[in-house]
Amino acid sequence: MTDSKEMLALLEQWVERGWLREVDLALVRFFIAEVPETPPALMLATALVSHQLGRGHVCLDLENTLLDPYMALSLPPEQEDEPNPDQAEIPQPCDLLAGWTPSGWISALNHPELVSDGQTRTPLVLVGHRLYLRRYWRYERQVEQQIQQRIENSAAIASEVPEAELKTTLNALFPPADSGKTDWQKIACALAARSAFSIITGGPGTGKTTTVVRLLALLQSIALAKSSSVDNVRPLQIRLAAPTGKAAARLKESISGAISKLPGFVQENADLKASIPTEVTTLHRLLGTRPDSRTFRHNARNPLPLDVLVIDEGSMVDLEMMAALLMALPPHARLVLLGDKDQLASVEAGSVLGELCRRARAGHFLPETVRWIEAMTGETVESSLCDDAGLPLDQHVVMLRESRRFDASSGIGQLADAVNAGNTDKIHEVFAHGYGDLRRHDFPTLEEKELESILLGDADDDASPQGLAGLAGYLNIVRRERPPLDADKAAFDAWATKVLNAHGRFQLLCALRNGPFGVKGMNLRIESLLHKRKLIQPGASWYEGRPVLVTRNDYRLELMNGDIGIALSYPVRNKASGQIEWSSRVAFPKGDGSGGIHWVLPSRLLSTETVFALTVHKSQGSEFEHCALLLPPVRNPILTRELVYTGITRGKSWFSLICIGNKAIVEEASARTVQRSGGLFA
Repeated sequence: MTDSKEMLALLEQWVERGWLREVDLALVRFFIAEVPETPPALMLATALVSHQLGRGHVCLDLENTLLDPYMALSLPPEQEDEPNPDQAEIPQPCDLLAGWTPSGWISALNHPELVSDGQTRTPLVLVGHRLYLRRYWRYERQVEQQIQQRIENSAAIASEVPEAELKTTLNALFPPADSGKTDWQKIACALAARSAFSIITGGPGTGKTTTVVRLLALLQSIALAKSSSVDNVRPLQIRLAAPTGKAAARLKESISGAISKLPGFVQENADLKASIPTEVTTLHRLLGTRPDSRTFRHNARNPLPLDVLVIDEGSMVDLEMMAALLMALPPHARLVLLGDKDQLASVEAGSVLGELCRRARAGHFLPETVRWIEAMTGETVESSLCDDAGLPLDQHVVMLRESRRFDASSGIGQLADAVNAGNTDKIHEVFAHGYGDLRRHDFPTLEEKELESILLGDADDDASPQGLAGLAGYLNIVRRERPPLDADKAAFDAWATKVLNAHGRFQLLCALRNGPFGVKGMNLRIESLLHKRKLIQPGASWYEGRPVLVTRNDYRLELMNGDIGIALSYPVRNKASGQIEWSSRVAFPKGDGSGGIHWVLPSRLLSTETVFALTVHKSQGSEFEHCALLLPPVRNPILTRELVYTGITRGKSWFSLICIGNKAIVEEASARTVQRSGGLFA
């Protein structure tokens, strides 16, 4: 297709079908208005680079797109809704791109007014076979440059840490074990102590929080020792942060528990123990949001007042946020990222943690790094993790390799490992073993009785998770334990807390958003089922017990994308009559980790959706006593190893897998990995 008018008409048809967004087409039209002779190949690339940004990709990878257009672009998207027979057939991307070559497409993008290598201020930047919107190319370069600078600054950081004291304190924090296994927590702590930039990655239960709390105890111990001999030396200013309010609350709870388990020398030193923070904030609150702006109060000109920043759930941090964080850090500060590299990446654009940890499993430690580790910790690094050609970044990334939560008797842990390795034989073995914390449902179709059994529990099934009442558990608390109208706010806060905690014990996760097995279709079905069982009364949109998900940051209300609240009855004084009456409010846990309740008038919530079912993406940063994952029957680019792994590891005590019409779908999904396009440290 060589005609620009035909290309524009085709892109308009793609938007009408929902294949592209209006904003993708608007960008093409803007370029055409500025540069009327924009060639068709560039028009298509512009629409696709914008489309890819909406799917979480930092750039459009031209080579991958041509190798497999459907898997690279997911166009047409999902395709699980019934097709409209009245719509005419139109060319799909795979048809349009047939016969194109990367070199030919790159040559067609040679337009100096719109595309450059970044040296001139063009709206698009082409680096090799990766095409970026300029802003995201700049974010990627900022992140890379800032991390490189911090790696280079680590020599100065290391010089301030006395090695004799480091070794002694490490041994006190990590007493020798008789297991004979390498203590990767101790190694991670040691390397982070001498670094301005560190990553500690590992799956659930590998001890990321335990490690970082001991790291903070180590750093503060050294700082306080200096203050006893040098004037004006103070404890380090440490801040803890996470991407969402729920993740912040979880980190606060984990940190408090880990502090109580620190060795005796910390417990006996009141100043040292008090210098380890437990308060956790969200990243947006840390940086200081500005209403109706993408900028933050803290930046390079107004850096954060801290010495150490610890960020949990690093896989959820997108590229733009990571760039803002790094720019706002003072030059002397340490940054420690915690996260599971194998989880899904952030919903927004970028897979920062995944790209930084792409070599973590194989170690790639330099000989001098290994010698230092063994001298400081007494731990042995196996030869397979050593590499004479290891990169500087590799020396700042440590993967924790032993799970304390999911041991050999845990079906959840075994299944997560099998999926993460893409080992289909092991997946079959795990399900055949009969682990008590795993259940698998293979249904030809998902009828109401099957749905009810999964969501409300089966009282006659001895194998069902004991003590878990599915959705009925929290809804019964809503109906039966509501305080009287004249109760005080504390009583309603306690009720809401109990409701929210009970709601968090069970969650149905879906891979898709649309179609009969996506969250939209499932939420409607579940709502209907609960209404039939008289567990909810959805006469109005804000019926009591309705769980809602915030889908866009709302800084006015201090609610963040991903926060979950529940509509409840709340006493309000009628201004006209002066009487106390029932009114609808949505109860959210406060995002400051305090455990308080934030009551919000429903009319003030601008972007929410019902969330009886939740996408796997939106579940990140959360854990549930019992998690059920529903997989659709058909192949889809969204169904990947990372998605299934993330869904499995949301289950803390029990996990249920639900397959509809395709018993092999989990194995098929586990054979594919997420291929997020980006060039960070490439």
